Amino acid sequence: MKSFVLIMVLVFSSSASVASTSDLARWQQQAGEVTITRDTWGIPHVYGKTDANAVFGMIYAQAEDDFNRIELNYLNAMGRLAESEGESQLYRDLRMKLYIDPVDMQKKFNDSPAYLQKLMYAWADGINYYLYTHPDVTPKVLKQFEPWMALAFTEGSIGGDIESINIEALESFYGQRKGDAAVAAATQDPNAEPQGSNGIAIAPKNTKNGKALLLINPHTSFYFRAEVHMRSDEGLNAYGAVTWGQFFIYQGFNENTGWMHTSSGADFIDEYLETVEQRKDGHYYKHGDSWKKLRERKITLPYKTDKGQSSKTLTVYYSHRGPIVRELDGKWVSVALMQNPIDALKQSYGRTKTKNYADYKENMRLHTNSSNNTLFADSEGNIAYFHGNFIPRRDPSFDWTKPVDGSNPDTDWKGLHTLEETVGGLNPKSGYLNNTNNWPWMMAGPKYSPKAEDYPKYMENFPENYRGIHAIEVLDGKQGFTLDSLAEAAYSTHLTAFTVLLPVLYKAYDTEPVADLADQIALLKAWDHRSSVDSKATSLAVFWGQELRRKAADDEAARVNAAERGLSFSQYVAEYTAQIGVVTLSEAKAKLIADFGSAETPWGQINRFQRLTGDIVQPFDDAAPSIPVGFTSARWGSLAAYGQRTFNDTKRIYGTRGNSFVAVVEFGNKVKAKAISAGGQSGDPASPHFNDQAPLYAAGKLRDVYFYPEDIKKNTLREYHPGE
Repeated sequence: MKSFVLIMVLVFSSSASVASTSDLARWQQQAGEVTITRDTWGIPHVYGKTDANAVFGMIYAQAEDDFNRIELNYLNAMGRLAESEGESQLYRDLRMKLYIDPVDMQKKFNDSPAYLQKLMYAWADGINYYLYTHPDVTPKVLKQFEPWMALAFTEGSIGGDIESINIEALESFYGQRKGDAAVAAATQDPNAEPQGSNGIAIAPKNTKNGKALLLINPHTSFYFRAEVHMRSDEGLNAYGAVTWGQFFIYQGFNENTGWMHTSSGADFIDEYLETVEQRKDGHYYKHGDSWKKLRERKITLPYKTDKGQSSKTLTVYYSHRGPIVRELDGKWVSVALMQNPIDALKQSYGRTKTKNYADYKENMRLHTNSSNNTLFADSEGNIAYFHGNFIPRRDPSFDWTKPVDGSNPDTDWKGLHTLEETVGGLNPKSGYLNNTNNWPWMMAGPKYSPKAEDYPKYMENFPENYRGIHAIEVLDGKQGFTLDSLAEAAYSTHLTAFTVLLPVLYKAYDTEPVADLADQIALLKAWDHRSSVDSKATSLAVFWGQELRRKAADDEAARVNAAERGLSFSQYVAEYTAQIGVVTLSEAKAKLIADFGSAETPWGQINRFQRLTGDIVQPFDDAAPSIPVGFTSARWGSLAAYGQRTFNDTKRIYGTRGNSFVAVVEFGNKVKAKAISAGGQSGDPASPHFNDQAPLYAAGKLRDVYFYPEDIKKNTLREYHPGE
């Protein structure tokens, strides 16, 4: 590589003008200590002498790939979206600012340990140096990043804990909208695309090479994360998926340990019905035999208008549990959730340097990975499952699935459950662990999983799902797993939902046959319930299933009745199939003919992958190039989840979420891995790495991960220092 010579053109743009002489000298010194190597897929392998150097380089590389997504994540995290998007985002901003106060965050930054402050300084320097060296990049709002801002976004999940607060209900309470209509909007659409992820850990006893294996398979919106490899001379050597703007590998591995997060059904957020009365000096709420004064705080919300910036100031209220976020039946509702950004950042970064199970478990004792379960594997042959990481200890006599009486002190949290008190798994006799955002009562199969009755009900709120059934099907009793066969299992095409739903349809048809559906029933009966681009039955089954679910969701009385009987929506849909008969199959047939000219259209002609622009919200066009995809939505039990729908009057359906990143990892004397990301590494349509992974992605094929220096060297496209 050529020697490092930084040639700087001083362009005094909005970004460059923020750099003082001391800033520039510091940035240039750090840049000289960092090397970024882009491999043949454009993935950055960042090396620095220190961890701080590596953080500086990896965030610089992220900004090169998609600065827009970095800024958007921090505008959202700090409650500043309205400054870019306008008044429509005011109450989204308020939701964040209930928790994110810059003054408080700066204090927390000062209270952080020295090593963490050093990393946060390097993070801010890396982004600011990128903006300085790219004066053509114009931030929407954030022209300079401050170190404390890293504490505002320590949650790498696609939806942070704060986002559980309903925006419409918040606006109804603090804004102009009144009434309970907004509260009703808090009910999740039962027909929405399933969210979450898949994680599988295989013990050495079940693998061909006698080494532990890990499947890392987050299901997020596409392009929500990118791949990064970061190394230092201080023991850092981690690879995986990083959420845009964060300086830690969120889901990935190092030489000795690997970690995969799935959404947790543990109850880690609670609502309290507060009895409030107004007095001359403020608002008070009842707590036991006493009345406590609600803390008041004024929050100013700037927002963009056609004439420039404006702002609105609101007074918000807090009980000792948390902010007031809505009103319900005359009671004010407060929310309690985890707020510990220092430990959260310590834990998120610290896991990337763990050396074995004991080390990783110690990291988990920080209890700040609140919304996630974790699948784990290491080079010593251990596999483990951690259920949630922030579960408050509560009085089990209350129904914690609903708001509880805040005036009763017995509803207060009583500390946190320890790791030992929480659902978990370590090296089970079945030889595997898994989670698909389902309940943990099948994590190690039917014989060796924990039992629900041994834990309080609030420990788990998720039901079983069709992916969970599918996972047991490909794992239980299976031996001789390799990297490739684990990948094959992760892409298994069996759609377990139809094994449950179709027999009910056949029974309804046999009871009341419809002549012009005979061919469709025959097509479905001959089908093996496996999806593929060539399968005509997949198209018919999916279109039928979608019509069925829409009707089931719209039948409010039946849906509410099922919920009262404790049925999940999937269970209710299976029951509803018998009630509605074959009418939805007629509708599915008609839609296929109307949209594609035939009721026997191969799935790949309908189901497509397309990436046209670098926009956050992607456009889709039936007339533009796209790639056939054989996977389906997770709602049908597809492990290779491909959440898709029509857009802007398209007839074809296009994927937007699901398998955003897939990796399989083998641990031993040396780590081996394969991976794939949706589309490509870069968010720039002009980059060769904007869509270069798409053909492999659509086919369910993984590429080799280059982890060791000799492999990276053989597959290098470019090597440089930041700023060159």
